[in-house]
Amino acid sequence: MSDAKNRLPQRVLIVIPAYHEEETIREVVQGVHRHVPGATVVVVNDGSTDGTEAAAREAGAVVLTLPFNLGIGAAMQTGYRYADEEGFDIAIQVDGDGQHLPSEIPILLEELGRGTDLAIGARFLGRGDYDPPVLRKLGIRFFSFAVSTLVGRRFHDTTSGFRAANRRVVESFSRYYPYDYPEPEAILILSRAGFAVREVPARIQEREGGRSSITLRKSVYYLLKVFLALAVGRFRAPPD
Repeated sequence: MSDAKNRLPQRVLIVIPAYHEEETIREVVQGVHRHVPGATVVVVNDGSTDGTEAAAREAGAVVLTLPFNLGIGAAMQTGYRYADEEGFDIAIQVDGDGQHLPSEIPILLEELGRGTDLAIGARFLGRGDYDPPVLRKLGIRFFSFAVSTLVGRRFHDTTSGFRAANRRVVESFSRYYPYDYPEPEAILILSRAGFAVREVPARIQEREGGRSSITLRKSVYYLLKVFLALAVGRFRAPPD
């Protein structure tokens, strides 16, 4: 799918969760409009107290503002509910910090066109040279191994937040979406429910502004919380 094409076969919503991303959100929204001109862009402002909301509106995005910081899970479920209620066929998650390249979105759309329900832009499948810090890399590998073991097939990048969902997944995630650091658990939930979840190679770049909210303390919490969620999710009934 060429960037120049403005003939999207379905209604596409780009969901950008954002918390204190005033330095980058304008460029991210503009990049999406440039590379996927037929899509609607919604920024879920997760309780930011800086200029994130104003910058997103000025860039031409629909903005949904949460009353205070609720976390990535709540922000994304807000986006999925909006997509469901407004009748969008596809919802694509793009981070607001500039790491995800809007030029890569057509790759996700092409994968959905092959019958995939959730397409994940994986950072370690041979495209790009993204090399995360050692601790983050270990965490990525740990969760990829855990999810792969529980699902019964190989995943390389279960923590990637660059992903596209078709209508069936949108409807499911509008009803329930994991709350805290949800990406690995979401793969487990969908896989157990029989959805087709596949990875495609995608490039990523270092964040363009601000700083990551994931501290060492939060990283430890992340490991324990998500591992417990995966263990419990292994026995939870799949969503309808």
